[in-house]
Amino acid sequence: MELGLKGRRVVVAGGSRGIGKAIALGFAAEGCAVSICARGAEALESARAEIAALGGVVHAASCDLADNAAIQAYMPAAAAALGGGIDILINNASGFGPSDDEASWESSLSVDLLATVRGTREALPFLEQGRDPAIINIASGSGINPAVRNPAYGASKAAVIHFTRTKAVALAKKGIRVNCIAPGSIEFPGGSWEKRKVDNPTLYNNIFNNIPFGRLGRPEEIARVVVFIASPAANWMTAQVMQVNGAQGMR
Repeated sequence: MELGLKGRRVVVAGGSRGIGKAIALGFAAEGCAVSICARGAEALESARAEIAALGGVVHAASCDLADNAAIQAYMPAAAAALGGGIDILINNASGFGPSDDEASWESSLSVDLLATVRGTREALPFLEQGRDPAIINIASGSGINPAVRNPAYGASKAAVIHFTRTKAVALAKKGIRVNCIAPGSIEFPGGSWEKRKVDNPTLYNNIFNNIPFGRLGRPEEIARVVVFIASPAANWMTAQVMQVNGAQGMR
């Protein structure tokens, strides 16, 4: 299918590894100019090089997405590097608060939720002038179902889902579509589920056995859905939350 994305300018906040990097690679493969940001300089440069190998414009900048001032500086810099605008914004960053303590709540709310809110706010002036503008927020199945192990993370992702639907309605008259992806458990080298496979095999196996598809997901499987939904091929889709999870939790 021709998705009509060639030449689009894409920002992926939290794009240096895992799902974010796969999304950036997916857009680059479609002929988009791509900007990514993250905190870790080494992973960021590795991702930039991998994206650049596909050809086209690629921009990468270090940005602490828990810091409002850093987002305010990054977004116009990304727009300038992409040729003076932004057509598609992907809010993917996660602080992943793993428990119910104060640090988990602070991390989840400041990155998973507030970085999404702030990134959207700072990108909006560019999106309003963009071509077929779209925002996609990455939530989680933990934001839909009870998250007993990580309530801070689950609550922040539930708020991202609500924010998505609210902004979709608010921005519809401006022609800006806003959707959300809720991935299931995704495994990739260096990711949390790969670590748990070694450190907590009981938990890993419980999750594994709760996925009727018979395996955990892969970052590129989320990326392909994101790229399609952001494209003009899906231009009547907004305010939606798509679960991409191999039927996880539906036994």
